[in-house]
Amino acid sequence: MAFEELKERQGVVWGSAPFENVAGSLADVHEAIVEAMQPAEGKRWLEVACGTGELAIVAAGCGASVVGIDLAPALIETAKRQAAEDGLSIDYRVGDAENLDVEDASFDIVTSTFGVMFPPDQPRAAAELARVTKPGGRLGLATWAPTGGVGAMFRMMAPFQPPLPDGAGMPLDWGRPEVVEQLLGDAFDLAFEEHVTTVEFESSEEYWQEFSANFGPMKTLVGMLDDGRREELHSAWTELFESSPFGSPGGPVTHTRDYLLITGIRR
Repeated sequence: MAFEELKERQGVVWGSAPFENVAGSLADVHEAIVEAMQPAEGKRWLEVACGTGELAIVAAGCGASVVGIDLAPALIETAKRQAAEDGLSIDYRVGDAENLDVEDASFDIVTSTFGVMFPPDQPRAAAELARVTKPGGRLGLATWAPTGGVGAMFRMMAPFQPPLPDGAGMPLDWGRPEVVEQLLGDAFDLAFEEHVTTVEFESSEEYWQEFSANFGPMKTLVGMLDDGRREELHSAWTELFESSPFGSPGGPVTHTRDYLLITGIRR
């Protein structure tokens, strides 16, 4: 599958479920990024791969003039609705992180929360972040780390997923400081902090039901598997989240999710 075909599919997959129900568990991450980007008042702010707009809403509430761009039309429609419900004016657009339809050096602040790590052409997506940030402007990214809870979940799911096209970047590579330095270090003075955000459920089954219903890629994966493979995936999920360090058989789940907070100043 060529990159453009993959991105077309991603735009549908990510919008196939109510992602806002998942995004609520990332409120502490959104706050960490916004805090790192302060002061925000009066700044022009771009959120790349904005999803359903939770970080954009926080930024707008701090007085920034916010543009949010995402590949999935359904997520943009939800973002617009949520902003209107909060009485906020946010410029949401459907667009591609590898080809942002905005002018060069037009934003004081550019951010992405677990979004820009998914475009297949990582150097191109990184170049776009640099292109649209003003000299002296600030960059703030949250990316999942390949170690820890999300890395374990990705590895558990990998045997059930179709392979990425040749040449596509691995999303979790954005959680490696040395890779991010290669992608962005020529354009930004970068700093890295390791953080953890946690989600808790009463059981692995409750987590399965919530995640497979509300996270588009997981919902799509479950729907495309035959009954046997679907049960294998369900069993692999149960085994992961009913074992240390996340839980125990039949007990509650505490999913600790390691991420990298990347900040930068545009040279």
